[in-house]
Amino acid sequence: MQQIIIQLSGGIGLFLLGMSLMTDSLKAMAGESLRQWLGRFTGSPFKAMMSGIGFTLVVQSSTATTLATIGFVSAGVLSFTQAIGVIIGANIGTTSTGWMVALLGLKFSVSMIALPMVGIGAMMKLLGQDRMALLGLCLAGFGLLFIGIDFLQSAMAGFAEQVDLAQWSNDGLMTRLILVLIGIVMTILLQSSSAAITATLAALAGGAIDLPQALALVIGQNIGTVATAVLAAIGATVSAKRTAAVHVVFNVVTAVAAFFVLMPVTIWQVRDGVLADWDNVLIIALFHTAFSMMGAMIFMPFTRRFQALLERLIPERIDASNTHYLDESLFSMPAVAIGAAKEALCRTAADTFHQFTKACRGEMAGQQIDTLPLDDCLIKVDDYLQKMPVPQSQTDQERLMALLQLVVYIRVIREDLANSAFIDVLRGDFDENLAAAMVQFEALTAYLNAMPKRLPPEFVTQFVAFGDDMKAQKIDVRLSIIEHSAHTQHSASDALNLIVARRWLDRLVKHTAKMVILLGK
Repeated sequence: MQQIIIQLSGGIGLFLLGMSLMTDSLKAMAGESLRQWLGRFTGSPFKAMMSGIGFTLVVQSSTATTLATIGFVSAGVLSFTQAIGVIIGANIGTTSTGWMVALLGLKFSVSMIALPMVGIGAMMKLLGQDRMALLGLCLAGFGLLFIGIDFLQSAMAGFAEQVDLAQWSNDGLMTRLILVLIGIVMTILLQSSSAAITATLAALAGGAIDLPQALALVIGQNIGTVATAVLAAIGATVSAKRTAAVHVVFNVVTAVAAFFVLMPVTIWQVRDGVLADWDNVLIIALFHTAFSMMGAMIFMPFTRRFQALLERLIPERIDASNTHYLDESLFSMPAVAIGAAKEALCRTAADTFHQFTKACRGEMAGQQIDTLPLDDCLIKVDDYLQKMPVPQSQTDQERLMALLQLVVYIRVIREDLANSAFIDVLRGDFDENLAAAMVQFEALTAYLNAMPKRLPPEFVTQFVAFGDDMKAQKIDVRLSIIEHSAHTQHSASDALNLIVARRWLDRLVKHTAKMVILLGK
């Protein structure tokens, strides 16, 4: 028995390790494209559902899809309406793992193929770079996954020989409910419904459990997967909590329907119907897909009503700051986490630049520019980046370095704006460049609020050229200020103050130009 337990734990561990390597590497390779994909192909509830299915097929983990969706909603990439369809689709997409295990892992001895896959994958990771290294991790993870299945199958066959579970094979309601509870606990302990369902399939193939037991376990395992989503939503935004609630309600309601309707129908069809000649392992894979599809048919026609209900139960608390985009659940998707931090910085900088342009027009005093939101954003982004793990992908590492540069440039701009009272000096006297600067900063504010992938090259060129012109005119402007002050009989102190104010504007434009160049790359 000790040998069986060791083999069972090792098989589960290898499966989880393989799944983790495969999922993490696929997410890292997809990177920012996943964010763009979900944002583009979730316009309707049906499209959102299909995107959820496709996303889960790509990363091979409904948990990863759910956590990413919660993070995307927190970051403002997805609306709550879109998230409902993605969550429903994720529950359908995750059934692909059961089919993969049933058709490949338990039907063929793949260990002779899996071991070379691990070896080749490890070499690709060691010798390759960026996408090649990530592809190697994915290949090694795929191999480990099937090696884990092989261990599980052997362990479950030995378990069936030594343990009699006949007492749990009756059709009593209490027995089935206990099995559902065991399935929930399995998923919570393993932190993966795919691993729990694979263990169930291996036990069924090895004869350790029968078909009705496996059906009840799978229902419980589907409920257990909500635990991770609930944990991820703690302390997150209201939209993220609503998204987690969708996952919980969908899985629980679907499980109840499957328990009282689909499971009895499946058992009846196995005994006297079209499934009589089917292999039990394939029946479980079919059952898992069928009850996820049934849940989609129950919920999809009532998406709007479901949304309205959750919005009433979990009301929105207004958060005017841009830092609500910073959600730690995005750390599993480095490209998106970096994008969220960049968005928080750019939108907060845009709000500050908007105040600058208002001061240039005389709608407010320069010294009234409020930089506290920018200070708060910089502090929170710093804290966020300290918690963020270093990405594996070289592309994501480059994005992170660019983000750190952006933080530095915005800090310098913030220091410049500490002397924003100089706007009143320039506006009160004469300075044509202040009006020109206002136009440039208005355009920059509009672009930052629109959050394009990068600033248009023509705008970058125009802004940098404006800064260069100001620098070239520096000496002429000083002479003009002195000459103008002499003619108007201004004091030397006023002239000096005007020269200092103009130098301040030069610095602000120069430092902002560096930020513009960075955002244009």
